This record gives sequence, C-alpha cells and structure tokens, in this order.
Amino acid sequence: MKNKKLKNIFVTGGAGFIGSSLVDRLLHEGYHVTAYDNFSTGFIEFLVEAKKNKNFRLIEGDLLNQESLAKSMQGVDFVFHLAANADVRFGTEHPRKDLEQNTTATFNVLEAMRTNHVSKIVFSSTGSIYGEANVIPTPENAPFPVQTSLYGASKLACEGLIQAYAEGFGFQGWIFRFVSILGPRYTHGHIFDFYKNLLKDPTRLKVLGNGKQKKSYLYIDDCIEAIMATLESANDKINIFNLGTDEYCQVTDSIGWITRHLNLRPQLEFTGGDRGWIGDNPFIFLDCSRMRGVGWKPKLTIQQAVTKTLSYLEQNKWIINRRDV
Repeated sequence: MKNKKLKNIFVTGGAGFIGSSLVDRLLHEGYHVTAYDNFSTGFIEFLVEAKKNKNFRLIEGDLLNQESLAKSMQGVDFVFHLAANADVRFGTEHPRKDLEQNTTATFNVLEAMRTNHVSKIVFSSTGSIYGEANVIPTPENAPFPVQTSLYGASKLACEGLIQAYAEGFGFQGWIFRFVSILGPRYTHGHIFDFYKNLLKDPTRLKVLGNGKQKKSYLYIDDCIEAIMATLESANDKINIFNLGTDEYCQVTDSIGWITRHLNLRPQLEFTGGDRGWIGDNPFIFLDCSRMRGVGWKPKLTIQQAVTKTLSYLEQNKWIINRRDV
C-alpha cells in the first residue's frame, strides 16, 4: 500500500492460515497490526514471530460479539477481513454456521468500521460464488448461475453487503475471489486430508467423487503478493479480482504428486460421481487476466505448491494432531 498514512491495520482471522501470513507481511513493511481471532481454527503458533514485534497487537475475540469488535477496532485505518467458516464440504450439516460466521460476521465488521469511521476493507471471497459456471475460465463479470453451496452463497452475500456499504456510507472495498490457497500454515483441504489419511493407512486412500474434478490452486506467498500489488494499483470504489493461476489440475494429478513425494502406492477407492459432496463444483478455473493487468503473476506452479505444502505438513505434524482433537 502506497499510503503510509494508513498505519494501523486490523486483520480478522489473524491467527489463521492466510491471516497470519498477511500479518507477517504487513509487520515486515512497517505497519501497526492488530490480529483479531477467536482461535476456533487459528493457531497461536502461527503468530510466534509477530508477537516479537512491538507494532503487533493480538486480541482474542469473536466477530459475533459486536460490542467487543467495535471497541477493538478503535484507532484503525484499514481492515483486512479474512475470518470465515471455510468448511465447504459439511455446509449442509450446519447451515447456520455459514450464515453466522460469514455473512453476519461481515455485517458486524462493516458496522464496527462505520462506528469507528474506518472506510477501507479488503475481503477474502471465493471462486465458489460462481457456482457451476457456464463460462470457463470464469471472469469477474460472468453471469452468476444458481448457487451450489451455502459457503458460496454466504460469501456472495458478504460481497453484496460490502458493495452496499460502499454506496451508502462511502466505503472502499477490495474483493478477492480466491481459488484454494496452499502453503505453510495450511490446515485444511485435500492435501491435509490425504496426508492425514495416508499417515493412518499408507496402503489405501479414499477419494471423494471420481477423482476427475478439475481445480486450481495458488501458493500463499503468491496470494499475499497479489493482494499487496493490487492495493498499490486499483483504486475504484469497489475493486473485484479473481485470484489464481493460469492452470488447473485433476484431483488424481494431485494425488500422484503427493504419493510420489511420499514414495507410496496406495490403492485408490473412489466414492463415484463427478462431485465429492453437495456443492462441490467439478470444474473451477478462474480467468485472472484482470489480476495480470496490474503486473502480477504467480511464481509457483500448482505442482510446486502442492509439494511445498506437503513438505510443510511433514515437518509440522503437530497440526495434524491438533486437528484431531
């Protein structure tokens, strides 16, 4: 961000995978950073280095507690709203969770900003809002089909709220529609699940769907770099960017990279069908040409991102154990 007058940054989900990585980057660039997290999925271990920095403040709090949130946001210049329920797979088992932790939480963030006269927000949305898109690769202005997941629907509602606050209260927003992010501090997703299951039984691996689902992924360092680059160049009232790579892979491709890295040959057991669960889109591939227009492109391929993520999990098995609790 060019405007160094915006010194005090507030990061929701600051102890999470993407949030803690962003916290480290902002501190490195000299900003004062407040991480706000309820530690439902975030880890204090991800903030070890941040806590050594005199410009860092950690607040344990819940976004559903509006009074606490508004008080914690006093003196803030800019908000990065990354906290969310990212559990796409089990959304139909607890539909209220997506509403509360995504949509209601975002409303509370916007209201806390309004109370404290904060007008700038970065929001982590998702490529899932495109549902089962009719245009592949999918651009930001693609027509929206019927929503297929409660997660995607809740994130789309969040985008709508941010746009309405920009129109009604003079806010400015940067909305990033992510593909799945990989890398250090990764704590959920297909690599995590496959590795965890292979630790338990290296001879067989259950695969949801038929393994032919096509997905795109992005490495965490590339993700953070893209966000920062966009804040330097895009200055509209609402700035919406797809964020991903210019490639995709099948689930079986990723399985091959993982098992070769681990030197394993498990028997694959497919559950069948072209979707792994309700709301699982069989083909997610975003058109990121607008993002490329700001001069950014990813440094790592999907295969490199998968391998580096797996290496991190191998070296940090405590994350696997903690997720079992």
